[in-house]
Amino acid sequence: MKTEHANWFETLLWFVVSAIIVLAILTARRGRTLYIRPIPGLAAIDEAVGRATEMGRPMLFTFGLAGIDIVSMQALAVLSHIARIAARLGNRLIVPLADVPLYTLTEEVMREAWAAEGKQDAFRSDDIRFLSDQQFAYAAGVIGLLNREQVASAFYFGYFYAESLLLAESGQQVGAIQVAGTPATTQIPFFIVASDYTIIGDEYYAASAYLSREPTLLGSLVGQDIGKGILIFLIVLGTIFALLHGFFPRALPHNWLADLLGGAS
Repeated sequence: MKTEHANWFETLLWFVVSAIIVLAILTARRGRTLYIRPIPGLAAIDEAVGRATEMGRPMLFTFGLAGIDIVSMQALAVLSHIARIAARLGNRLIVPLADVPLYTLTEEVMREAWAAEGKQDAFRSDDIRFLSDQQFAYAAGVIGLLNREQVASAFYFGYFYAESLLLAESGQQVGAIQVAGTPATTQIPFFIVASDYTIIGDEYYAASAYLSREPTLLGSLVGQDIGKGILIFLIVLGTIFALLHGFFPRALPHNWLADLLGGAS
């Protein structure tokens, strides 16, 4: 049995998908508005910040136990968006951390957010707090902040483990509106039952483009979605043809689609 890892069709397919992404980016950078379907959890962020401001109570944002990786980079983009609204409205944003290197990045992102809104003097560096790098010590510290500060809105974006339900339940007990997003599939069910809004699947990685509307990110996101649509169509087509080939081997003696896609021959 011989397997072709890449043939001319696969090379052509990747070229087409890459071209679509580049074209979408160029289209967005020329000022054309590209459509992204509404994501309720991300759309609710502005509402959650506004609610906290109206109530005169602070907000809390946590990365969970994430270090510096792609997960925390996406969470930092969300934090920057929330911080700018908080600075604009004059509200506090408390960010407890479990990773020392991430502390420095978080402080810089928040400082830039306040500076971008012309509120440098209102920035409070003591609202960025390193608690512990131990899982349940960190969870206990965040729960303590939720209760002592009586936060009105809580945002959970990052990588979470068994502490996810403890945090979300505590936030619910203090009456906070909660928005959660994580690529940790084992923790998503807990956030769904205990949070008001949950970001699921690749919505998490779409957050930076969705919130910033930056043309390059927006075009890349739309182009990738089109590419995914093409791949899904080919997968469905291949599945149908394979079933027909299995049921009617005499009518379809040669699985040409499998060969075209680089399958076993």
